[in-house]
This record gives sequence, C-alpha cells and structure tokens, in this order.
Amino acid sequence: MSGRSALALLFVNQVHAMTTILRDFFRSSASYRVRIALNVKGIPYTRNPLKIREGEHRSAAYLALNPQGLVPALEHDGAAVVQSLAIVEYLEEIAPEPPLLPRLPAERAAARSMAMVVACEMHPLCNLRVLEYLRTDLQQDEAAVTAWYHHWMTEGFAALEGMVGTHGSERHCCGERLSVADVFLVPQIYNAERFGFNLVRYPRIVGIAAYLRGLPAFAAAAPERQPEFSVS
Repeated sequence: MSGRSALALLFVNQVHAMTTILRDFFRSSASYRVRIALNVKGIPYTRNPLKIREGEHRSAAYLALNPQGLVPALEHDGAAVVQSLAIVEYLEEIAPEPPLLPRLPAERAAARSMAMVVACEMHPLCNLRVLEYLRTDLQQDEAAVTAWYHHWMTEGFAALEGMVGTHGSERHCCGERLSVADVFLVPQIYNAERFGFNLVRYPRIVGIAAYLRGLPAFAAAAPERQPEFSVS
C-alpha cells in the first residue's frame, strides 16, 4: 500500500470512529437525502428521529442545535451541521470516497446545479410548512394548493429533465457515476409521487430514479424502511 493510500485509509477510519448522530424525520425529503449520502459513504450513524407532530423540532434543546427548527441536523464529533446541501458537502469533505462530486470542475458544477434545482427551487416552495401556510393563513382551498404544488414541480422537473439530457446518462443525472444530483433527485421523486404529481413527461429522470432506488444505499434510506413508518 502506498503512503498516500495508507493515509487516506487512516483518515477514513478516523471519520468512521467518530460519533455521528442524525436528527431527522422519516418522511422529510431533506432528511432522506442525508440518509442516502451517509449510506453511500459508509459512515455509521445513529438516528435520533424527531416527533414532528408533537413539536419536538420547536423544543429549546433542538433550537439550540438548529435555530431554524428544521430537519435534518447532523452531529459529528461534536460539530453540528444543518441544511441538507451543507451536510452532504460536509460528508464529501470528511469522507471523499466514494465521491459524490465529479472530478472535473464543469461536471462538479453541473451536479451541484441539479442538486440546487431541487434544494433551492423546488423543495422550499412545496414543503409542508409552505402548503400549510397556503391553507391556513392565506385560506386557499385544496384545489389552489394542489395547483401551486404542481406548478413548481412542473417548473423544476422540466428543468431537470433538460439538464439530465445534457449532462446525464441512462442511470445517473451527471455522467456515468453517482453524484449529489442523484442523491437529491430520488427524495423529490418520492415527494411528487406521494402528492399525486404525474411524472410521465419526465422519462429520463423517472428512469434514473427507478434504477437508483434499487441500490442498497438508497433503498435503506427510504421513508418506508425507517422504523417510524409502520406507526405513522
């Protein structure tokens, strides 16, 4: 073994030996992304799921960890990291193998761009707290809420379908290898299906998601594989 390989292995072993706690909610798509990334990296972690319906995310203890009161939050070796995109990039830095960012700068930018379409453009407009605000504070009926959801899903998925057509392959959003774009795609597809959004116009990303869901790291992270799912 080369000196560089031995150093890399030592670094990985140190990362794996550190305490890693994920505070999440089984159905949260942002939490789903982080579970996938942790599984891909092979980092052992302990889940500490929050009881969102009971308001645990608004408790003083959790707000001290994450002032936004959102999930997920990752605790690793005493450091707290919030926001799923930041967490995934943090995992990439502490455990570079297997990589979730391509080697070439242009490909890295493409993968990040696709992840950000989901994390910054689609999910924030269609998450539960926004939909509840539409229903309660703005007094919109279910038809209006559904129209809102479908509008932003259409905008985002249409963009992703085009981006994958430029940068992706049959099995991955960016090139021939797993990337952060894949990690972010699958939970958003799950959300769309859950809310009855028709994905027939996006055959590329639907095909990629179908393949990815069969991979062990993705399958183990799915909401239905979490213990709380059976009692939800």
